[in-house]
Amino acid sequence: MNEAQVLDFARDAVLTMLTVATPIMLVGLVVGLTVSLFQALTSIQEITLTFVPKILIVFTSLLVLLPFMFNVMQRFMESVTDRIVGIS
Repeated sequence: MNEAQVLDFARDAVLTMLTVATPIMLVGLVVGLTVSLFQALTSIQEITLTFVPKILIVFTSLLVLLPFMFNVMQRFMESVTDRIVGIS
């Protein structure tokens, strides 16, 4: 492998990681902002109010987005195996 192939592989790996992680991170961000806004408007400063809804909604979105994440990772793994076969 030359430098261009290594950089191309690293770029694909980072893009795959971002593609898989971004939807879950955005859901967590939106839920966190919503809970914070609710706490600021109602002056409720309960610690569990910040964690419990976020954990439940992020877990639910993870279950919903799991097929998409699996397909992205599967395509990446197929490209990795094609590159390994191409090296030999």
